[in-house]
Amino acid sequence: MEIPFTIFIVEDDPWYGQLLHYHLSLNPTDQVHLWTSGQECLQHMHLQPDVVTIDFSLPDVSGDKLLLQLKQRWPEVPVVVISAQNKIATAVQLLKLGAADYLVKDDNTKDLLWNTIQKLRVTTDLRAQVKRLESQLQDKYDFSKILKGNSPVIHQLFGLMEKAAQTPVTVSVTGETGTGKELVAKAIHMKSGRHKKPFVAVNMAAIPAELLESELFGHEKGAFTSAVARKIGKFEEANGGTLFLDEIGDLNLAIQSKLLRVLQERELQRVGGNERIKLDVRLITATHKNLAEEVKNNNFREDLYYRIIGLPLVLPPLRERGQDALYLAKHFVDEFCREYGKPPLALAPAALDKLRAYDYPGNVRELKTIVELAAVLSNGHEIEPADILFAPAGRDAGFLASEKTLRDYTRTIVRHYLDKYPGNVPLVAQKLDVGKSTIYKMIQDGEV
Repeated sequence: MEIPFTIFIVEDDPWYGQLLHYHLSLNPTDQVHLWTSGQECLQHMHLQPDVVTIDFSLPDVSGDKLLLQLKQRWPEVPVVVISAQNKIATAVQLLKLGAADYLVKDDNTKDLLWNTIQKLRVTTDLRAQVKRLESQLQDKYDFSKILKGNSPVIHQLFGLMEKAAQTPVTVSVTGETGTGKELVAKAIHMKSGRHKKPFVAVNMAAIPAELLESELFGHEKGAFTSAVARKIGKFEEANGGTLFLDEIGDLNLAIQSKLLRVLQERELQRVGGNERIKLDVRLITATHKNLAEEVKNNNFREDLYYRIIGLPLVLPPLRERGQDALYLAKHFVDEFCREYGKPPLALAPAALDKLRAYDYPGNVRELKTIVELAAVLSNGHEIEPADILFAPAGRDAGFLASEKTLRDYTRTIVRHYLDKYPGNVPLVAQKLDVGKSTIYKMIQDGEV
């Protein structure tokens, strides 16, 4: 089904104007308006025409001047010029000024104009579709959709991310593994003025040290034994866009020195090459390390540190985000059920208690894995505590990181054993080498 089109015809010859109006009105979904002067056309541009056809010789303004006014004020509206002049120079000049087409008045003009408008209709539809897709993409990378949560620290982070997206400032993201550093970097890129350009992510820790220079800066054919062809590096791939260097704290000092030079000079030379390549790259870095401490320990260059620190964003671990773990758990359950066509699942109150008591050393990434597995294991309409399985190694890794009180640690330990041996208080007391009354009292008081 064709999308309705609004067409303006600007023609001072009543007979010819009516001829064009009749012919273009044969498509019943289109709205065609006939104006007899340039001024009349300009006064009605609030009707938002999709295309304007103008006669080159109007009583109040020449075609080239009207074309200029239209293109200056409404540059997105295509303008077709119709003229009795069959001069190539005039046609070329009008096309240079921005005319979408130039038609000479003769017996075939109405048909040629019809064909031109059909082509413009396709172009306009495609342009509108691109805008819709861009809008959907922008919505997809809305910060609140990237980082789910209602905690104050997350809302504060959203504000800083918004500032980062509005400026070209270098951004450094720190946070534990699994907190979503790359998601944050990509969201900033997609909300910035560079969103139509590449976003290139590089995990520095995943690339062998001997290959890192070539990976970042590229190399020329023959630069080393295995260089059988020219290779474009990540910096060049990201030119005009954003380069995300993850785990930058793992860089060795030799590569740090070369990276600093590239950032300072805004240009690079491929390995084995002499050509200087200009760069326009927005840099976002990330690390789970404390770079300030790395500088003190002489593991990271101080001058590079100050070059990349820019706007620092700290992603809080999940254990410091209040009730966000439960909020995220419900979100992941719903997402899982939708994706795999399962009936909706709820989290039983006891399951929520179990999730609340855990430390999540693997952060959001670990929570998603835990919840998806629980959804698979669930047999009813609710996820029960028995469906929720924690990796022992993960708990050991993050247990002390939360800096709880001794009482809170005791609750966590007792809850862990009660989950491991459900209903068997004597066995739990035996494992913990405490009296059964101690465990029963904690249960009675609601502490576990």
